[in-house]
Amino acid sequence: MEKSLKQLNNINSIVELIGNTPLIELNGFKELSSDKRIFIKAEWFNPGGSIKDRAALSMINDGITSKRLTSNKTIMDSSSGNTAIAYAMIGAALGFKVELVTPENINIERKKTLQAYGAKIIYSSPFEGSDGAIIEARKLAKNFPDKYFMPDQYNNNANPDAHYKTTGPEIWEQTNHEITHFISGIGTSGTAMGTSKFLKEKNKKIKTIGVQPDDSLHGLEGLKHIPSSIVPGIYNEDQLDQIYWANTEKSYEVMEKLVKLEGMFVGHSGGAVVLAALEELEMVEKATIVCVIPDGGYRYLSGGVWW
Repeated sequence: MEKSLKQLNNINSIVELIGNTPLIELNGFKELSSDKRIFIKAEWFNPGGSIKDRAALSMINDGITSKRLTSNKTIMDSSSGNTAIAYAMIGAALGFKVELVTPENINIERKKTLQAYGAKIIYSSPFEGSDGAIIEARKLAKNFPDKYFMPDQYNNNANPDAHYKTTGPEIWEQTNHEITHFISGIGTSGTAMGTSKFLKEKNKKIKTIGVQPDDSLHGLEGLKHIPSSIVPGIYNEDQLDQIYWANTEKSYEVMEKLVKLEGMFVGHSGGAVVLAALEELEMVEKATIVCVIPDGGYRYLSGGVWW
């Protein structure tokens, strides 16, 4: 008997494809050897194109479970890009309206993607960056509590919890428990906090490194220079063994090498975390490093890096 379409196709929603991303070993960099290995957690394989799919789904599900998000409410939050796109995609899949507060100077790729998903964009000042968007979103949530459900990605424990429950366990199993270093960029800090917590519970010797830009005026989209920014409520520096301060130009150079040596077209923060990993290799005799690469480089084509 022929199988029905339902039997052949057991995915009921695109949100079911979030997570379980591949781990890819780097091979082309001269710093690598059989004892010094770097693996990439390839988060651009998520259906929305970034690791933010994980946190957005976790926060939306938490809102539904707690009844703070109901069918008559609109999902609204601040985001400079990837989380906004994740909200828009998941909102479209689950039937929720979505509005995003984002700096007016976000690139054209992100604007067009949000519009394609049907999300409404509310622009904040281009001169105030992500902090300006945060402040504007908080005002909207306060003034229109009956209209909006604001997940508040910077202060919502469901953000790091997504990585404690999914990203961390995936990395642990994919490395056969052999991981020695975990490196992640810090934006909201959800990935770094949740994943490092899980991995440290498995093995306290795993070195956890959070990557931030080395200057408040930087070109590493998606990363936050914590000393000059509104500090996320979910951020706890004590959960990390080290902060690596990434230089923008050096991170861009690593982005270009990842394309030429590995065929990996990654975003700004991807270059920064691999830069941190390469410098870490210079200080150790043996390592199995896992770098989280949040997104692909196609979201940055208009930014000038690839001109």
